[in-house]
Amino acid sequence: MNDTRPTVFVVDDDDAVRSALRLLLKSVGLSAVTYASAQEFLDAYDPTRPGCVILDVRMPGMSGLELQEQLNLRGATIPVIFITGHGDIPMAVEAMQHGAFDFLQKPFRDQELLDRVQRALEKDRAVRESLRASERIRERYETLTPREREVLRLVTAGKPNKIMAADLGVSQRTVEIHRARVMEKMGADSLAQLVRMVMDLERRP
Repeated sequence: MNDTRPTVFVVDDDDAVRSALRLLLKSVGLSAVTYASAQEFLDAYDPTRPGCVILDVRMPGMSGLELQEQLNLRGATIPVIFITGHGDIPMAVEAMQHGAFDFLQKPFRDQELLDRVQRALEKDRAVRESLRASERIRERYETLTPREREVLRLVTAGKPNKIMAADLGVSQRTVEIHRARVMEKMGADSLAQLVRMVMDLERRP
């Protein structure tokens, strides 16, 4: 499971549904992999593989909702599109409350499903880009010395160099040097960008 192309994972215990969805997805050039049970998908799940999940709500063994719960416990960000029967609307609402991307009620039009899948793949791409950016910011932050981290904290709190120098017991010139190093190491072009980076670090501990 190391393909970087987005994959649509179809999880449904109905052979005919799996086959039909796989053919539909492949007809528009999408990579599709099918699973006959929630457990089978969970056993093969690779969080590094981009894509989305089309998931039936009602299945023997582990239900679609239980699979969603397991993915949430693993911190999975992959978007989940539930497909539901007429009597499953309350379950679909519950799924949405627990972070499902969307749900479709059977029977649905092919284009309706494809539109939802494209939106889910776009959401997955955006989330993964954001996480990669956050990882790069975290890696840059780890290169800062303890003193540079102090300067970063004071700079992003809006403290002028003169005040920082007094707070740290150093000269203004020393503060300027530390500040320039912080900007360089963090890869920030402006104070505003540096502030956004710090906000991102605080949001993702």
